[in-house]
Amino acid sequence: MSKSLYLPYHEKGLQLQNRIVLAPMTRSRASSDNVPTPIMATYYGQRSSGGLLITEGTSPSANGVGYPRIPGIYTDEQAKAWKPVTEAAQAGGAKIFVQLMHTGRIGHPANLPANARILAPSAIGHTEEMYTDAKGMQPMPKPTEMTKADIAEAVSEYANAAKLAVEVAGFDGVELHAANGYLIEQFLNPHANQRTDEYGGTAENRNRFALEVADAVIAAIGADKVGIRISPDGAFNGCTPFEGSVEQYESLVKALDEKGLIYLHIVNHEAMGAPKVNEAFFTIAKDHFKNTFILSGGFDAETAEAAIAHEKGDLVAFGRPYLANPDLPYRLEHKLALNAPDFGTFYLPGEKGYTDYPVYAEVTA
Repeated sequence: MSKSLYLPYHEKGLQLQNRIVLAPMTRSRASSDNVPTPIMATYYGQRSSGGLLITEGTSPSANGVGYPRIPGIYTDEQAKAWKPVTEAAQAGGAKIFVQLMHTGRIGHPANLPANARILAPSAIGHTEEMYTDAKGMQPMPKPTEMTKADIAEAVSEYANAAKLAVEVAGFDGVELHAANGYLIEQFLNPHANQRTDEYGGTAENRNRFALEVADAVIAAIGADKVGIRISPDGAFNGCTPFEGSVEQYESLVKALDEKGLIYLHIVNHEAMGAPKVNEAFFTIAKDHFKNTFILSGGFDAETAEAAIAHEKGDLVAFGRPYLANPDLPYRLEHKLALNAPDFGTFYLPGEKGYTDYPVYAEVTA
């Protein structure tokens, strides 16, 4: 059977209407108290012709909100507010997973709920500034090093969020965000993790938190509803390449495969100016992960179709092109011109640059 980006994907436990994935992208359209808003249902519904939609990073904990107006899924109110979003996506035929993103040390108290804390594997601050609605740009504070009790609580929060996502919000599954320098990757990366206990010091110990989170979430909702995103050799939020990363990620991927996760999602930020990712990481994914493998980063219609045809991956995720083109699958398949993204509105509240991008039929009418 020929493989194409545009044909249904019924393999490895996933049933999708095509192989096109909406990549997770922070859009900051939730309320100031991190509750999803009605326009978010419109946004995801507009993009529901894709096979799999992965939401923007969504915090499993009040401690993990980090940025202004990102959604959470750690309360019943938040989970219920997600329900119109999942219904809109599924009405168009897409499956939708929520990305669970605990920001860890990447945050500012002005963006967090009352009594929340900036936590991290080690008390190592990030040197960049953080935008806050209340105070504008602010330096990020030094985080509090997590105790073992804090770690256990965070693992439990991931499991609780996953349960709310599936049982209350109606998501088809969850993606664990272990990329881009957020909490799980902070544990993976020795630049952010300088612990000397069983959660740091060696590759096996640095992998421990990610695997404990995976175990807890699998116990809550089942491995067939759990995916994970990684960014080895990344360049974001201080989690940069490190010696021994290939061997560490090989061990991590093997362990994730044994747990039966439904997909592995590797993001390559080379198109955004980051260094080229070592091809060894893609070889590891192909050799050691049996279920679905999602490629992400800088693809267009031609390169995505070639990747599928040559079995470099099973699905291809699109970020900014999908942000600006609600009907991206149609445009790609028919080789039509694409809307350009409006960078100035990426993180602003409201509909402009969010739900007002035209579909091709409107452009040509």
